[in-house]
Amino acid sequence: MPKMKTKSSAKKRFRLTASGKIRFKPSGMRHGMRKRSQSMKRKARKIGIMADVDSSLVMPTMPYAKKKG
Repeated sequence: MPKMKTKSSAKKRFRLTASGKIRFKPSGMRHGMRKRSQSMKRKARKIGIMADVDSSLVMPTMPYAKKKG
């Protein structure tokens, strides 16, 4: 049976933490910063942790990522 492929878009956008949660960088920080509020820009700088409900949708796109639990 051939190897399963990891989706390149998921590989670039998501990382797994040591505990098995998915980290991501929020969108909206590439251009058009002048019209965004200071608080929105500050919140978008932080690394987000994905909810378990959403991570169950992302994990099939990364078959070789090791999920604990």
